[in-house]
Amino acid sequence: MKHSLQLKLGQHLALTPQLQQSIRLLQLSTLELNQELEQILQDNPLLEREDEDETSYAVADAPAHTAEAEAQSTETPAPENVESEPSTALDDADWNDYSAASGDDEDNDYAQGSVSGATLREHLLNQLIVSPLTLRDRTLVAALIDDLDEAGFLTQPLADIVASLQAELEELEPEEVETALKHLQNMDPTGVGARNLAECLTLQLRTLPPDIPARDAAMRLTTHYLDLLAARDVGKLKKMLGIDDLTLRTARSLILSLNPRPGSAFGADETHYVIPDVYVRKVKGMWIASLNADAMPKLRVNRVYADILARHRESGGSQLASQLQEARWLIKNVQQRFDTILRVSQAIVDRQKHFFEHGEVAMRPLVLREIADVVELHESTISRVTTQKFMMTPRGLYELKYFFGSHVATDSGGACSSTAIRALIKQLIAAENGKKPLSDGQLAEVLGQQGIVVARRTVAKYRESLQIPPANMRRAL
Repeated sequence: MKHSLQLKLGQHLALTPQLQQSIRLLQLSTLELNQELEQILQDNPLLEREDEDETSYAVADAPAHTAEAEAQSTETPAPENVESEPSTALDDADWNDYSAASGDDEDNDYAQGSVSGATLREHLLNQLIVSPLTLRDRTLVAALIDDLDEAGFLTQPLADIVASLQAELEELEPEEVETALKHLQNMDPTGVGARNLAECLTLQLRTLPPDIPARDAAMRLTTHYLDLLAARDVGKLKKMLGIDDLTLRTARSLILSLNPRPGSAFGADETHYVIPDVYVRKVKGMWIASLNADAMPKLRVNRVYADILARHRESGGSQLASQLQEARWLIKNVQQRFDTILRVSQAIVDRQKHFFEHGEVAMRPLVLREIADVVELHESTISRVTTQKFMMTPRGLYELKYFFGSHVATDSGGACSSTAIRALIKQLIAAENGKKPLSDGQLAEVLGQQGIVVARRTVAKYRESLQIPPANMRRAL
């Protein structure tokens, strides 16, 4: 085999450290950006935040448009009449989520109280400490408490718990664990220690006064016929229970008033607030996007260290010179990040102005490429800009990605946004007759009468994305 030398020409893309940092900052949320900057500020002495009383210092390395952008965002107040996203109240549709035997639905809208300073386990152990139980019984109840999930349900079968405890406690009988479970189920909150949703609801009903209307019927429903109640099988329920329509409705209302997740009120997660990156308001008939000045970190080069470096540049200081360059890059990239967010946001507002005027039903189809062509950036950059960036509008707070959606053809040859179709489906279902709810096929027909060509399976997909149950589950009793 003969060795030889060959010369080949080729091209490849090399990402400079500055470009890598720019891409990284662009994809961070506002919270993540501030965390990143705090770490950089600790590591780089040549970079510092501007003090509020020293705003006269100008950052020489920042782009010329920065001061104008900050002035615009400072002069633009937040919308005076900002409405938050409407929350869905507990209604017939929510009951279907609670009817699962596991009882661990995470998407329900049950209004939970908040118990600050104590987890469910701590709350139960505090009750156990002052109880008159023997040490052995307390040990068994404590073991059961450790097996509860966040909702307060017992996650393991009693047989498995007995098997795991027999190695620690001598001559342990299954009856002892069952007795310990009874003690646990008598603790606060009522319903804790249940093994399924039916048992949880039944435990709560037992604590109610016997003269509560339809209490006995509600207990029979939760104990034996919870699946039939979830399926809205009214005829079979009345026949099995021997009750009339009024009693059935009263029993169902009583069940809906119970707490399907008794442990959720304890150790509640701290509320996290979203800081909008952009405000949108109407100015002289036009919808204008402006940056949120409070979300923009104000950085500058430390003049003291910069002057020292300038005076001693010849005597070394390569480390400080490198940090000075990094500080300049960071200031420029942060400003470029917010400039890009503003440009993309304004492009979105220009194309979705009908949404701001009329709501979701007026949302037009929009894809990343359309915005990318307008602002002359790559689609991947638009994807980074619209992820975890939020826009405060008179209609509420929205992630930038919310304004993008696929399209569905109309009879007139145009296109309708999937978001608008979801809004129409929600409106149709909200206005339907509870006794005769609209099926997916009927919804597709109604949309067709409005010029929107959509298949039944597409309606079903959109309905499920809205977490709306099918027609047979929406039928009123």
